Amino acid sequence: MEINHAGAGGLWAELVSNRGFEAGGPNTPSNIDPWFIIGNESSIIVGTDRTSCFERNPVALRMEVLCGSKGTNVCPSGGVGVYNPGYWGMNIERRKGYKVSLHIRSSDAVSLTISLASSDGLHKLASRTITGGKKQFAKWTKIQFRLYSSQNNTNSRLQITTTKTGVVWLDQVSVMPSDTYMGHGFRKDLASMLANLKPQFLKFPGGNYAMGNYLRNAFHWGETVGPWEERPGHVNDAWGYWTDDGLGFFEFLQLAEDLGASPVWVVNDGASINEEVPTAIIASLVKDVVDGIEFARGGANTTWGSVRAAMGHPQPFKLDYVSIGNQECWMLYYRGNYQKFYSAIKAAYPDINIISSCDKSTTSASNPADLYDVHVYASSANMFSRTSMFDNTPRSGPKAIVSEYAVTGNDAGKGTLVAALAEAAFLVGLEKNSDVVEMASCAPLFVNDNDRRWSPDAIVFNSWQHYGCPNYWMLHFFKDSSGATFHPTTMQVSNYDQMVASAITWQSPKDKSTYLKIKVVNFGSKAVDLNITVTGLESGIKSSGSKKTVLTSAAPLDENSFGQPEKVAPVSSPVADAKQQMGVSVSPYSLTSFDLLLEPSKHSII
Repeated sequence: MEINHAGAGGLWAELVSNRGFEAGGPNTPSNIDPWFIIGNESSIIVGTDRTSCFERNPVALRMEVLCGSKGTNVCPSGGVGVYNPGYWGMNIERRKGYKVSLHIRSSDAVSLTISLASSDGLHKLASRTITGGKKQFAKWTKIQFRLYSSQNNTNSRLQITTTKTGVVWLDQVSVMPSDTYMGHGFRKDLASMLANLKPQFLKFPGGNYAMGNYLRNAFHWGETVGPWEERPGHVNDAWGYWTDDGLGFFEFLQLAEDLGASPVWVVNDGASINEEVPTAIIASLVKDVVDGIEFARGGANTTWGSVRAAMGHPQPFKLDYVSIGNQECWMLYYRGNYQKFYSAIKAAYPDINIISSCDKSTTSASNPADLYDVHVYASSANMFSRTSMFDNTPRSGPKAIVSEYAVTGNDAGKGTLVAALAEAAFLVGLEKNSDVVEMASCAPLFVNDNDRRWSPDAIVFNSWQHYGCPNYWMLHFFKDSSGATFHPTTMQVSNYDQMVASAITWQSPKDKSTYLKIKVVNFGSKAVDLNITVTGLESGIKSSGSKKTVLTSAAPLDENSFGQPEKVAPVSSPVADAKQQMGVSVSPYSLTSFDLLLEPSKHSII
């Protein structure tokens, strides 16, 4: 999940980048990027040292202010200090509250002005001045307050300024919007887009992000829990940026719970992109993963469950899926390490479903798995052909979790219609083979438009805007599939092999009405007239109350953008006089669904 600044600077609502000054590394003085200095060398000297009050976050910012409010070296108007632009600008909204938190230490009396300001610093949106005598800030002191903006500004910054001579240290500076998704720190607009898909599971923390290019930069769950000020953060070397780990193990579990989705934890099994821990010395990593499960599922009186409880969640999270590694079956020690993890997890938590990176053919009594992981990246034409990928899979043994799939290549662009249609055809095949495929998820899900490390993605955003790509809207056609009843379909179109279809019955959670949903993917340039015939249903089709929804556009390579966020988006219309036999027209390069309202029945359909 943590790719493209999807978490840090995205879904996680923290506005300050490098809030603990640790991104420059432990050796000081260090780079404080993206912090900038307000004032020149005659008025202020800014650097870092290792004087923080946090043992795991030793680096703090030191400001030596040389100017003052009077005398021979008068500070410039507005004072001197530092500012932080956040992640390509902070979106500050009028009348919204922002919780500011920072730690201060000083050898002198303090007068610091904390402001939210325009990107050039000339216009203050909100500010508060912190004052105190020499004794008050002689030791590290945490200050918290709320700022309320007087206006909107999508490209703001946080600035900390003073006109008082002396030395001031700062650490763990945070600005969080008060209004977040479910009150748990997630950016409301992005989390809502995710919730609108009705996701059934949430895989985290990612693939390469979980591994790291090197193990020292892997996702170590134990360093991402507890008070955020005490989390050391780490370099996301797989995708080239620092993360403060505000979005940690606890937050991923909380997000899954808030979405009503099952968490799927991808654990680091001792492998990075460039390293691997031999099976003979893997025991400590195995114990670490078992401890992580205790953090999620253990009672509040257990060692790690008590840490979770102290974070405000005394009840255990529902963690039922653990994935051992990230597509590492080819690596030398994977199978030996996998068996160590499998045995230890099952001994402590026999009900947990364990996912293997090896394919189904490798599983056996001596190499068991509850599920096996599949990643599918292909061109649009190849992805369309994979609608039959699981048709001949043996029906016994572990099911697949297609935890990553995406169209890539020239016609994928930044998220094209044709790519979305190819993925829709693939998902139709997964519906048809749901007896051997447990779950599926697209990848990546989010991209910050300022740091696009991978294309395409489902949801694009910047500090204040967002839109869904065509494949995001395509997923809406499948969000009622989980728990639905699948029905066999037959399609006959002469001399045209660019179409696939599926049929399910599903029940609306709003009014408990039952619908027959027929989905048709037309991956080609030809408009097709179809005759739909429905047989074998216990309930008839009501003549009114049905609808048709179409995802298409003028050209197959059309994309959405901030300027045209719904250029490619579903359009619904009522179906007049719906019945068990009817003629319909399917547009070129389109995904069409017919949600046909069924007569009330006490029984489900066969």
